[in-house]
Amino acid sequence: MRAGDSRPAFACRAAGRGVELRLIFQSNAGVRCLLTRLKACRPAGWGFFIGLSIPGVQLFSIIQAAGWPIWPLLLASVLALALVVERFLSLKRSKVLPPRLYEEALAAAQQRRATPEVVNTLEQNSPLGRVLAAGLRHVVLQPHTSRDAAKDVVEEAGRAVAHELERYLNALGTIASVAPLMGLLGTVIGMIEIFGSQGGTGANPEQLAHGISVALYNTAFGLIVAIPALIFWRYFRRRVDDYVAELEFRATAFLDAILPQRRS
Repeated sequence: MRAGDSRPAFACRAAGRGVELRLIFQSNAGVRCLLTRLKACRPAGWGFFIGLSIPGVQLFSIIQAAGWPIWPLLLASVLALALVVERFLSLKRSKVLPPRLYEEALAAAQQRRATPEVVNTLEQNSPLGRVLAAGLRHVVLQPHTSRDAAKDVVEEAGRAVAHELERYLNALGTIASVAPLMGLLGTVIGMIEIFGSQGGTGANPEQLAHGISVALYNTAFGLIVAIPALIFWRYFRRRVDDYVAELEFRATAFLDAILPQRRS
């Protein structure tokens, strides 16, 4: 670009085909596209790498250059992101352990207002409501029940609730475990194709080094997907364990509070 010339320019290089393309934007003449060099050369490795001065385009070019093994990793990354967002929304404390729900359920039981409609509403409220409603329904239907029988009913409901809270966590953990292996597989496939494409007359060191770097994109992307997925999996596992422990504590306290009341 000449001094004082305000026309922006950027270059597009495709190492696999030896293409260099310069686009010059000129205000008074529209757009001029000048192809400054075009030569034929054999592709470097098994993909094409296009370097652009636009970050988004360069990222897409890297994905194209990495070849087909990176597409399952992209799908896994989108799935992991969707699972993380869904678990964040579903495992909010206000949805699992709503405030004042325990006090309202206890008041309904002690004041003998536990009608079937109240129990059904409590059951549909939240995971805590399902556990409390199971115990309350059992006590209402069987006023002279023992604490052990009521405890068995509550524990069964608690196991179902715990299973629901752990939903999709296995899928997230699987992505965290498999993503590095998928990236390594893509790198190995890339290496095989790179060295297999070299002729007996010798290889161009620059093309070989570039092809290896492109193949390593798969391993890097696999780690980029796996590390956050593993962190969120451990975080959600800990949160679910805390919720289950608190549900068990509140269910035990609920039974201790309502059973003597119902027996008297």
